[in-house]
Amino acid sequence: MSTEEPTLTISQCTEEVRLMARRAALLYHAFASALVEELGDEQGKRLIEKAIRAYGHACGQAIKDDLLAQGLPLTPENFNRIRDLPAFGWEKAAPEDLPAPSSEGVLNSPSQGILSLSKDVESQGHSVVTYCPLAAVWMQMGAPAARLGRLYCFVDQAKQEAYNPDYEFLHLKNVLDGDPYCVFALRQRADT
Repeated sequence: MSTEEPTLTISQCTEEVRLMARRAALLYHAFASALVEELGDEQGKRLIEKAIRAYGHACGQAIKDDLLAQGLPLTPENFNRIRDLPAFGWEKAAPEDLPAPSSEGVLNSPSQGILSLSKDVESQGHSVVTYCPLAAVWMQMGAPAARLGRLYCFVDQAKQEAYNPDYEFLHLKNVLDGDPYCVFALRQRADT
């Protein structure tokens, strides 16, 4: 009897993460749909936003606590030192490989709606995701599911807000808004 652990390929790991992401997307959709059905569109979405904000704050606070325990400053560079998402399952591209993102119609938060930004967003850099397993599930389910799924994406803003409110996380593009890929940016808040 062999005691060796099985070796998985990156492809196998990616598929396992995507299976779990599918389950998480379906669970989120079930809860979000039930809230909207029970409370109505406006009140249901408001409660979804509240829950996503609390969830994002918990994620951001955990990263903040870990970095502070290590004596590290809460800089944009240190944010990714504490991983809270799997390395596999999502697909990324180098920003320079894609057309420059337009910042028109950037959503910063579900309640704020559209931000007016210049075409060139001064940021700490852009991150591009060409495949999100959560968004893929919601898009496959149809437009109503994609709209509810889009509310989930605001976890990014809440996470950054709890980690270091001197910076804001922006969705410059999002597949759930009809874009071909997601583009994210981090910039220092003007009021800090």
